[in-house]
Amino acid sequence: MVLFLTAAALVLGGVLLVPTASARFGGASGAATDAGAAPTAAPPTAAPLTLAAAPVDVEIDGFLSWALLDRTTGNITGSDNVTATNSAESMIKIWFAADVLRLATESGTEPEGTLLEAASTAIRDSDDPATNMLYNLAGGPASLRRMVQMCGLTETRPVTPPDANVVWWSYTEISARDAVRLGECVANGTAAGPQWTRWVLDEMAQVRGTTAKEDQLRTRGGGRWGIIDGLPDEIVETGSVGIKNGWTLINADGLWHLNCLATADDWVLAVLMRYPGEHGLDYGAHVCRNVTSQLVVPVPGAALKIPQPLVEG
Repeated sequence: MVLFLTAAALVLGGVLLVPTASARFGGASGAATDAGAAPTAAPPTAAPLTLAAAPVDVEIDGFLSWALLDRTTGNITGSDNVTATNSAESMIKIWFAADVLRLATESGTEPEGTLLEAASTAIRDSDDPATNMLYNLAGGPASLRRMVQMCGLTETRPVTPPDANVVWWSYTEISARDAVRLGECVANGTAAGPQWTRWVLDEMAQVRGTTAKEDQLRTRGGGRWGIIDGLPDEIVETGSVGIKNGWTLINADGLWHLNCLATADDWVLAVLMRYPGEHGLDYGAHVCRNVTSQLVVPVPGAALKIPQPLVEG
């Protein structure tokens, strides 16, 4: 079944100030009045870009939900099914890294090199063995309960898979709304605490690897794709964008469970989906990119900067 997901939302744009046709650069004739070379006006500077609520129309063969959190106001907008859940998969790894580091600080201990290496590779390379180590150090399901409580999550719950007798962190159910709350929890320092938040965000900014087969291994995989590909260069080049994706082809249902999460200085975006396995990983990466690109707008209140007319003194 093919769904066309449309979510309408109010876009708050800035006023673009454009000179009228009667604005003159020089004398009444429009020619330069100075006998020398006419001064050259600087070209207009476009208003800076950000992500903000906007209509999104994306075709997908399956389930899709997305949410955008405005870090200035705290408002969350998104698709009509913003509270529907998906399995968290590797997206949740940022929590375990942050949780372990905060717990170390609270206990008065300095994380050893091995622990920092595990936290780094869990984020940058989406490494499963490293994540299992962090999860166990953080107390397993107790860490998930802390995540729900500390980050104010309302649709998230631990899950024990069929035929299993323990909770699997990757099966944790989470909504797009809760995913952006998780991203904000990391970005605002609640998750890792003041000592380690910058470190975690820097690791998220250095996620590496592509969707290519050679970057996708059994227990780790390249995760630099999706939302970041839908952002304009001027946002990416600030260095403030951190990402953590999650993706697994689940044998039990034959579906890709794929999530994209990104944080920046003024927003957090999450895109969650499930779709048939035959579509491949690139399919989901492109959906994340397409949702993102439709949310790019000028910064609210920012104006296009137009050079002032040259007035003869």
